[in-house]
Amino acid sequence: MMLLAAGTDETSKWISNNFTEFVTTWRIPIVIVVTILAAIIVRLILRHSIKGVVDRVVTGVKRRQGSEDTQALIASPVQAARVVQRTRTLGSVLENLATVVVVIVALAVIIPQVLPNAAVGIVGGASLVAAGLAVGAQSIVRDLLSGIFMLLEDQAGVGDVVDTGQATGVVENVGLRVMQIRDVNGILWFVPNGQILRVGNLSQGWSRVLVDITVPYDTDIDAVQDALLRAAVTMSQEPRWRQRIVEKPEIWGLQSVSDGGMVFRLVVKTRASELDVVGRELRIRLKRAVDELGVTLPAMAMVMPAGWENATSINGLRSVRTQPTPAPTKSRKPKRNLLGQPITTDDTEDRR
Repeated sequence: MMLLAAGTDETSKWISNNFTEFVTTWRIPIVIVVTILAAIIVRLILRHSIKGVVDRVVTGVKRRQGSEDTQALIASPVQAARVVQRTRTLGSVLENLATVVVVIVALAVIIPQVLPNAAVGIVGGASLVAAGLAVGAQSIVRDLLSGIFMLLEDQAGVGDVVDTGQATGVVENVGLRVMQIRDVNGILWFVPNGQILRVGNLSQGWSRVLVDITVPYDTDIDAVQDALLRAAVTMSQEPRWRQRIVEKPEIWGLQSVSDGGMVFRLVVKTRASELDVVGRELRIRLKRAVDELGVTLPAMAMVMPAGWENATSINGLRSVRTQPTPAPTKSRKPKRNLLGQPITTDDTEDRR
């Protein structure tokens, strides 16, 4: 038993000594390999977690689009695409950020092991390189940061009608660096996020349709207001418009009195995406309501298109074309001498 115990102790010491010697000899490679493996594992875990969250959000949006719930019916495919794109973009940003953080931490662990004396110099050089990149790529960094905050704050999304000052139209894509906006003429504008100082979003929350109706002075004020409000309320109660109009229409009364007549204003609060559709139908209903009262609307003032003096055709209107009129010239009288006889010159001979 004692011999067996002694042999076991010697074996343990030999294994311990060899392991210690192995670790001492190969310490730096072991640290590097372990750090790289740990970085890869952490990177895969973070990527899988982020991808799982993104997939759950996207799947939830698609499932809601297939349901028959009222709120799901209100949501349009454009709004669903907006949620999907925003989620995927944020997921891509988080994946890239996680990769950068893992790589930086891994390098911070590996570099002192490989070059212990040069660690300070490497850190200083990296600081200089980072400063140079920060100065040379200020616009890119500003665009990326603005894009991240724009996505996080949900300032604009796919399908929104926005006014950025530089371009106004429908948002077709929201990226980390640029926003793509297509205007009413079909031009696709690429606006860098860093240059967008303000965003006016016409598609978020609710909007308000304001309609001004001008009637002659001799019109009964109460009758006009009742007719306008009755037409708007009737429209808001119809099944087609019930989901688009969020509040009961209001008549704001007499707004102004001018040389053209009296101006009445009616407002309707609608969903943001239904502003134009509701506005067009509401104007038709109000025009019919005024016609039923027998009220004749004042004549509209003539509108001159901008740039008319330089245009030959605008919206089918053509300017009058005239023929040039030659300017009258006086006939030359022939020169005469003292006796009254005409003097012959070379010009006279040529005319003959």
